[in-house]
Amino acid sequence: MNFKQMLAAAALFALTCATSADAQVPSPPELGATSYILMDFHSGESIADKEPGLRVEPASITKLMTSYVIFRELEDEDLGLDDMVLISEKAWRTGGSRMFVEVDTEVSVENLLKGVIVQSGNDASVALAEHVAGSEEVFAQMMNAEAERLGMSDTNYLNATGLPAPDHYTTARDVAVLARALIRDFPDYYQWYAQREFTYNDITQPNRNLLLARDRSVDGLKTGHTEAAGYCLATSAERDGMRLISVVMGTASENARATASQSLLNFGFRFFETFKLYSAGDAIASTPVWKGAQDEMQLGTADDIFVTVPRGSQDALSAETLIPARPMAPFNRGESFGTLEIGFDGEPHATRELVVLEDVPLAGWWGRTTDGIGLWFDGLFGGD
Repeated sequence: MNFKQMLAAAALFALTCATSADAQVPSPPELGATSYILMDFHSGESIADKEPGLRVEPASITKLMTSYVIFRELEDEDLGLDDMVLISEKAWRTGGSRMFVEVDTEVSVENLLKGVIVQSGNDASVALAEHVAGSEEVFAQMMNAEAERLGMSDTNYLNATGLPAPDHYTTARDVAVLARALIRDFPDYYQWYAQREFTYNDITQPNRNLLLARDRSVDGLKTGHTEAAGYCLATSAERDGMRLISVVMGTASENARATASQSLLNFGFRFFETFKLYSAGDAIASTPVWKGAQDEMQLGTADDIFVTVPRGSQDALSAETLIPARPMAPFNRGESFGTLEIGFDGEPHATRELVVLEDVPLAGWWGRTTDGIGLWFDGLFGGD
C-alpha cells in the first residue's frame, strides 16, 4: 500500500479512518525486569514498556554514552582512531570489567573503543575520558551535555564507567533514546557492537551480549551489571527492514536479561509493523500566502515520518494538516508553520511540525497593496 499517495492532499485532509483497528494485539510478555521498553528505531515509538521513566542505576550501559561522546569527537575530527592514549595509573587501577591495559603504555583510540564496546573495559573508558577531557569528571560533564541535547531528561552521569556512584542514574526510556541516536548518528561505528570477541594483550574476551550468538538479527548494543542495578541489556535487531530497540533493566541473571530481551524483540516483530508516510521535503500541503512574491507556499516535514502500528491495521491510520489562517510573507525555507496530526483508530497518535519547503519573499509594492485590500475585505465580510 502506497501511503504517500493515500495521505497526499491539499491543506486539510483525512485518510479513510476505520471505526476500530482490525488487528488484535496480545499483551506484552511478562518479564522479570524492574523496568523495560521496546522502541521502534525509525518511528521512535514505544511498542511496549514497564516503568520506562523509573530512575535506575545504569551500570555499564553508561558506556553507550561514553562511546557516543568519543564518536562525536571522531566525527568532528577532534580525535583520530590512530591517536595514541597514555594509560594513567587511575585508569589502570579501575576495578570491575577490564581490558587489561598496562600503566604508562600507549594504546590507540580504536583499540580502547573496542575494549569499551566489546569487553566493557572500565580501564579503557577512564583512559579515553582522561585523554579527551583531562579528567573523568570533566568528561562526565560532556556526557551530560549530550544527554541534555538528546532529550534524556531523567539521566545524570558522574563517571564514564557506570561504576556505582550517588546520583548516577538513567531510565529505560532514556537508554532507548541514546541507543537510537547512536545507531542513527554513527552507523559506521555502530557495527563494532556486533563484534563477538576482542583480543588485547593476548587476552581474548567475549562480548557479554548473549543474543549476538542466539539471534542473527541482533547486532548490538550493550550489557550492564552491578549488585544494585541487576543484569541489564540494551539490544537492537533488524528484520525485513524493521529495526527495534529493547532495553531491560534489573533482571536476575545474565541469561534472564537475554531471554527477556529476546521475548520483547519477538513480540515486537510479530505483532507490529512500521510505515514510512513521508520523506523529508515531500510536499504534504499547500496554503495561500498573503503579500508574498507567489500566491501559495508548499509545506512538508524536515524529517522522514514513520509510524508504528499493529500488523494489518494500516487502514485505521488518519492524518490532517492544521495550518494557521492568513499566512503573511515573508517565509524562510525550513521555518515552522502548522502541524501534521496523525491519528490511529480515531485517537491521536503523533504530531509533527510542518515546515516551509521554499523561501517566500515579500511581493513588490503593488502585490502587497492589492493583498492588503483583499485582506481588508476578507476581514470585513467574515473571512476566517
